[in-house]
Amino acid sequence: MTDRSERSGTTHGPFPLMDSPDTRVAEQRRPSLAVLIAISAIGPLALNIFMPSMPGMVAVFDTSPAMVQLTLSLYLIAISVAQLIIGPLSDHFGRRPILLAGMALFLVGTLACRLAPSIDALIVGRIIQGAGGCAGLVLARSVVRDLYSRNRSASMIGYVTMGMAVAPMVGPAIGGYLDGIRGWESAFDLMLVIGILVFIASYIDLNETNQHKTPDFGFRPALRSYATLSGYGAFWVFALTSSFASGVFFSFLGGAPFIVTDLMHLTPTQYGLYFALVAGGYLTGNFLSGRYAERTGIVSMIMIGNTLSVVAVGAIAVGFAFEFYHPLVLFGPMFFTSLANGLTLPNAIAGAVSVRPELAGAAAGLSGSLQVGAGAVASAIVGALIAGEAFGATGWPLVLVMATTSILAFLTGLLCLSIKSLRSAA
Repeated sequence: MTDRSERSGTTHGPFPLMDSPDTRVAEQRRPSLAVLIAISAIGPLALNIFMPSMPGMVAVFDTSPAMVQLTLSLYLIAISVAQLIIGPLSDHFGRRPILLAGMALFLVGTLACRLAPSIDALIVGRIIQGAGGCAGLVLARSVVRDLYSRNRSASMIGYVTMGMAVAPMVGPAIGGYLDGIRGWESAFDLMLVIGILVFIASYIDLNETNQHKTPDFGFRPALRSYATLSGYGAFWVFALTSSFASGVFFSFLGGAPFIVTDLMHLTPTQYGLYFALVAGGYLTGNFLSGRYAERTGIVSMIMIGNTLSVVAVGAIAVGFAFEFYHPLVLFGPMFFTSLANGLTLPNAIAGAVSVRPELAGAAAGLSGSLQVGAGAVASAIVGALIAGEAFGATGWPLVLVMATTSILAFLTGLLCLSIKSLRSAA
């Protein structure tokens, strides 16, 4: 299953474009890499920048930690559900109008959060913010697939997500600083400014890239799109691989605060410094994907990433087995686990959205929803295991879930090799 652009060698700069009657149009309308990074990063940045303010919300709104936690969990659920809608919408109406609508919705949600008089109002605002912000996350992938061949789109997605990795790296630090000097509202003030700038940049720079819009839209056509994708084993292999690989990272997010606080006795500032290793690993992995995915092939990149992830999680397990709870026992291997994610995810995503290029929006939405959903489940399982008494005060709940998801990602990645139409990419 080789794209015609890969056979013909049609190029635009360093990246070949899809070989189609609309190649000339695509060349003229290629958006800048900076805009693709910005629209991809705004949702994750809004998620991460708010996290340092969450403990203080309990006192500010006179509520419980569980209610404050909903501002995070429901944000993730909103992202997961909205992706299922945004993808087919963009296949029918085009990427540009749906992206601009999503950015506008993000601004509405951010303003609602900024002016929230109660925790209930803040939760509603966060749901709206998440649903709007995820438009960029979905459509950046779709735009890339509109313009580039499958292996080249893996490289491009790698570059885009490399830039996007900066958001979780700097977001908590910025949010914590702003909260300390001006209160929790200041994070939303900043997101309003950033959201407006991204909207303006998208309006100016991002022209329509979907030259093959689907003729119908509605509940039934959307279901038909998903049913069509569901009939391709290749789609499920790629989508599940990206979902399980994401589960490894979200497992870490769900369990690491307990381990670093109760077992390693780190302060929030120290945790933030060590977390830079995690973000740096992801940044490195995405750079390597961008640099080598085309020449190596997406299946080979996935297998390298999945293998590295299993080994790195195994290293954490060995350290914990000897009850050696030094921060580097966790964060050192997590650098390589995140690097592995940076190798696996861009290539798995590129594979998923390439199965049926005319349904790239639906494929990006469905695979993205599965990613976030798997991550949320993995994080919740880690939290439940830690809250229980079966493992006591140890790091084994985290290791158990991370090991399970990394092995599942490895196994689904292996299935790529058994799909005859994909062997040429390996």
